[in-house]
Amino acid sequence: QVQLVESGGGLVQPGGSLTLSCAASGSFFGITTMNWYRQAPGKQRELVAGITGSSTTNYLDSVKGRFTVSRDNAKKRVYLQMNSLKPEDTAVYYCNSDLLGNKNWGQGTQVTVSS
Repeated sequence: QVQLVESGGGLVQPGGSLTLSCAASGSFFGITTMNWYRQAPGKQRELVAGITGSSTTNYLDSVKGRFTVSRDNAKKRVYLQMNSLKPEDTAVYYCNSDLLGNKNWGQGTQVTVSS
């Protein structure tokens, strides 16, 4: 069973930056696809960014050019660097692992973008 713990959320002004971190436990991290999802109040959870074990990345269109997902396999961590944040980025952000269809979720971290 993989355990995921997110950190780094908080309150930031529009145009600001935050970096989320997700610490993973368990085996096979190096071949596990890691994803960041978010869920805003009243909306469905959506995939924000993902990174495969070989570091191929994908992004939600609305965050392309502003967010960067990365991973450190030695530390079993995945990061989401978020720049030029907008109020519409406000949501609970969740770390997700996907190893051959076996998925696990973190508890989420709140990101609020507001002046």
